[in-house]
Amino acid sequence: MEIQAFVEKMEALAPPLLAEEFDEGRIGLVVEGTRPADVVVTALDATVRVAEEAVRLGADVLVVHHPPFFVPMTRIEGGTARLLRVVLGHGLHVYVMHTNFDRAPGGVNDCLADLLGLSDCVPLSLGLVGTTSTDADGLAAVLGPLRVWGDVGRIRRLAIVGGSGFDSSLIEEAAALGADAFLSSELRHHVARDAPIPCIESTHYALESPGMRALAGRMGWAYFDDPPYLQHCG
Repeated sequence: MEIQAFVEKMEALAPPLLAEEFDEGRIGLVVEGTRPADVVVTALDATVRVAEEAVRLGADVLVVHHPPFFVPMTRIEGGTARLLRVVLGHGLHVYVMHTNFDRAPGGVNDCLADLLGLSDCVPLSLGLVGTTSTDADGLAAVLGPLRVWGDVGRIRRLAIVGGSGFDSSLIEEAAALGADAFLSSELRHHVARDAPIPCIESTHYALESPGMRALAGRMGWAYFDDPPYLQHCG
């Protein structure tokens, strides 16, 4: 498959018009390689390790969720230079599906809802609200350790936003839709303090990697897992 045909296929799967305004210029084909788009590897992030593994697997295209270049650059150095040496040195295309894939059918939030067993889901601006019968311990059994702000008992309706979604307006929107609790990542103190419903914090990785893994399975691509390593001190 030629790369333009691949791009059209991806845009049909997650239309760029679904993306947040801040993603303009940061999604789609962000690095044009030189190879036909036959072998695809996907991951959450385009790290050097991921790019090296994609090359080892003979990939022509690396599809990731997070944009590897988020701010304008006037010089290329450090990790960016190392990543581009691998990518450009092997003619690898890099394709990004970010907030457009969060919102797309079968995307990040749909896959997270499936993982957590949510039903009767309704859309939230950047996520979903669905019915569940679990509690924080049940969520932790699926997602790993959580931080909880507020009194969370049995949850009837849970709001989920994959990635960093703890925004006051989103939490208020979720509460208006009947959510009993709000699950996302990277919770800030002042947002939690003023939230009208309890906040449950997981990691960015735990909430978004299932969507990319599911995408790889659905498309018949290889998925390379490169989780961040957290060290607990003290």
